[in-house]
Amino acid sequence: MSPSLPLTVGVVRETKPGEHRVALTPDGVRELHAHGVPVLVERDAGLDSALPTDDYAAAGARVVDRADDVWARADLVVKVKEPQPTEFAFLRPGLVLFTYLHLAAYPEVARALLAHGVTGIAYETVQRADGSLPLLVPMSEIAGRMAPQVGARFLERTPGGRGMLLGGVPGVAPARVVVLGAGTVGWSAGRIAAGMGAEVRMVNRDVAQLRGIDAVAAGRVTTHASNRAVVERLVADADLLIGAVLVPGGRAPVLVGEDLVAAMRPGAVIVDVAVDQGGCVATTRETSHADPVYERHGVLHYAVGNMPGAVPHTSTHALTNATLASVVALATRGVADATTADPALALGVNTEAGRLVNPAVAAALAAVGIHA
Repeated sequence: MSPSLPLTVGVVRETKPGEHRVALTPDGVRELHAHGVPVLVERDAGLDSALPTDDYAAAGARVVDRADDVWARADLVVKVKEPQPTEFAFLRPGLVLFTYLHLAAYPEVARALLAHGVTGIAYETVQRADGSLPLLVPMSEIAGRMAPQVGARFLERTPGGRGMLLGGVPGVAPARVVVLGAGTVGWSAGRIAAGMGAEVRMVNRDVAQLRGIDAVAAGRVTTHASNRAVVERLVADADLLIGAVLVPGGRAPVLVGEDLVAAMRPGAVIVDVAVDQGGCVATTRETSHADPVYERHGVLHYAVGNMPGAVPHTSTHALTNATLASVVALATRGVADATTADPALALGVNTEAGRLVNPAVAAALAAVGIHA
């Protein structure tokens, strides 16, 4: 039996290591409350984002002491990151889960959602007719802007880098930054790196996209059409390599093989922002904010899968700005009506009643033996 409308929305404290964001701000709760939507919020869910529990209560939320109570009583749980193994026991048939899922990179989460009959709606596959990804953009902007500052930190000698200042100084060349991908993450990273004084080279398959960047960058960023030879030359010459490729719903293509990593300079740094879709560098494995880097072939790898979690106050507000209208629609209209009215939101539905319903996600998971 389907729950009556409006759906009760639940907000839980994130459990992924190093994840300090929360899915909704108090302002988001207030908006839902104004639409007659009941909201349950786990106590201290927003504390790490500098959002006190009292603010949620004042906005109209019912504060719940235990996460399992929120999962049990909510019809629609909104999160930031994919459910962790400790949360799989809370999944149940009929539950609607709205969060970043990245199922191509986390097949074990896909299996759990399918086994429990959860309607899993992924922020990152909500896609408009023009190809844009409105619920992914704000976090991509933040991750892209963070990538050069993270890279600059690990280029310092103390953590094992080459001992370079990203922007150099008069008479000393700046670091060479290579960005693979010119979408939201890539352009955000390239713009910040250029602003820090680095020598920036951006690689992308779409020359029209590069043309637009070239017009805006006004010579501060050098653009390169992507092919194997170009990637090989630029990667070997990079002090900082930023992986910023995206395939909506699918696994990121591996553009940098292990042989290319081995050819990089000792102490060079790789920041693979694509890690939450599997990574675009062959030697990438996911790391955490607590232990963010490892060395392979003399190159430092930073591959934190939830980079925006390090700046949760900014990220939580940006996320709520992007997702709130969809949360209101799902809660007040139900999944069927909301997705019928909004084809972009319909593409966000990854799993439903034990089936994979997003074609790109289904194709990516079929490659690892998951069929449903």
